[in-house]
Amino acid sequence: MRIGGFQKFSLIDYPGKICAVVFTQGCNFRCSYCHNPALVDRRLFQKTIPASEIISFLERRKGALEAATVTGGEPLLQEGVFPFLESVKKLGYLVKLDTNGSFPERLERIVKEKLADYIAMDVKTSLEKYAGVSGVDVNRENIKKSIDIIMCSGLDYQFRTTIGKSFLNFEDIKHICGLIKGARAYVLQKFVPVRGPEGCFSPDGAEYGEAEIRQFQELAVGLIRE
Repeated sequence: MRIGGFQKFSLIDYPGKICAVVFTQGCNFRCSYCHNPALVDRRLFQKTIPASEIISFLERRKGALEAATVTGGEPLLQEGVFPFLESVKKLGYLVKLDTNGSFPERLERIVKEKLADYIAMDVKTSLEKYAGVSGVDVNRENIKKSIDIIMCSGLDYQFRTTIGKSFLNFEDIKHICGLIKGARAYVLQKFVPVRGPEGCFSPDGAEYGEAEIRQFQELAVGLIRE
């Protein structure tokens, strides 16, 4: 598995748990607002970290850490994600998986083999705008399948959407809420412009104000719970 980064300690990446964070290298999306371009653009790839080093560290930190979050990039792009997660679970850790939802068959395997305890999926925008926001031709049925898999998994989970004026509006949020109606957790993330290499992501999307963000939140709560 290509591991491009490793954070040994985090209090925010697994809700309510002290965790380590593994960043996989490579992604099949090219979202305009990506905050991890070094894990997406091959021109920026750094030397990978052997999975064995991560496992050895986690073995030494048993009792001090509770969980491991595997993020990216897109972890399910990696064929080696299954044995890696199995090794982490064998150490007794809780596992949180972050995904863009484009690999429902692999996600279903993760659920069936009990290789994750928490799944966080980014829902980028309304389905009809997915290609424009993700920067690639997306199989929209795969996004819907992944949502269904997660909501029926019995696991802890959350869906997440980043909000920026250049790629998302109130109608998009209404559409997303229809896709995830009844979801346990839906997180709205404010777009934060960050400069990066041309062609990987753009810093030009305008931000919504705090009052507008609250309107998005109120809209989402009402639609998901009704």
